[in-house]
Amino acid sequence: MHRPGHFSSPSDIRAIAELNDRSREIFRQIVESYLMTGEPVGSRNLARILPMALSPASIRNVMSDLETAGLIFAPHTSAGRLPTQSGLRFFVDAMMEIGDVGSEEGARIEAQMKAAASGHTLETALAEASTLLSGVSRGAGVVVTSKSNPTLKHIEFVRLDPRRALVVLVGEDGSVENRILDLPEGLPAGALVEAGNFLNAQIRGKTLADLKREVGQRREDMESQLDTLTARLVEAGLATTVGTADTRQLIIRGQANLLEDLKAAEDLDRVRLLFADLETQTDVIDLLTRAEGGEGVRIFIGSENKLFSLSGSSMIAAPFRDASQKIVGVLGVIGPTRLNYARIVPMVDYTAKVISRIIEQGR
Repeated sequence: MHRPGHFSSPSDIRAIAELNDRSREIFRQIVESYLMTGEPVGSRNLARILPMALSPASIRNVMSDLETAGLIFAPHTSAGRLPTQSGLRFFVDAMMEIGDVGSEEGARIEAQMKAAASGHTLETALAEASTLLSGVSRGAGVVVTSKSNPTLKHIEFVRLDPRRALVVLVGEDGSVENRILDLPEGLPAGALVEAGNFLNAQIRGKTLADLKREVGQRREDMESQLDTLTARLVEAGLATTVGTADTRQLIIRGQANLLEDLKAAEDLDRVRLLFADLETQTDVIDLLTRAEGGEGVRIFIGSENKLFSLSGSSMIAAPFRDASQKIVGVLGVIGPTRLNYARIVPMVDYTAKVISRIIEQGR
């Protein structure tokens, strides 16, 4: 499993390197208790659950050192401690044990994804992936992908007025895309039909990008069959539409999960802030796009990203690829910082790989 990027500061790293086994064990218990319950844990409770015999006074001394190192803090007037964001980052990067998805669970994910993709669009499979991840994590499942670039079934040029036409593209998956096109002056009356016929003769099984590339390669052939203005119309029609192929779309499922298991009024405030974050789709897309920057899973914790600086949320995300290994999207989970990282990281990683395989095999 790829280890997520490290975000600790140099002073954190020095302090962490000095932790002895006893300090690490106490820190581990504080973090694991927080991830399970969301509650601070105090020295008396730690004394009961630690695998070593230590007095509450000795534990308090270690907790004081951990606090000085910036790994834990005391919320309000509580005697207990919670991990800081730096502490969580250190735990996730250096101490957390990440297993693999079990064979039974892996088979279930694969079956669900393939069933969703079979006979439907890739978007159906991606929506299913988002729903599945939200169910596993009790957070929100998120997917961002380039707007579908389906194989084409039909293309048509429809005149709107003397200077403008509509380019209508119909995909094999039933999608329809329309774009307005400015017409060159002096275009012959039958040019729109002629341009459509020329493209439809070679369209079957090709995407828009494929078609544009082929027309570019066969320019001489095209110019021998069509007059100059009609040839220009063909190229302009393809250029107008291909330019939109990298539009991003966002799928979010399971926001209601974030309203469950709230511990206090401030939890509700945090979730309200997160909902507001998710409404700003451009920022969520930008954040997910950052996860395209490397292999495997990326983890963003709290204010490491400005999008979550107020809500204190986390995101676990991984890219998926097409048959040529080009990254075509990212999927993941957004939720509170006490997400079950050890379980969700392998799930996100595995689901991204399944989606990549589905795309590679053409569903």
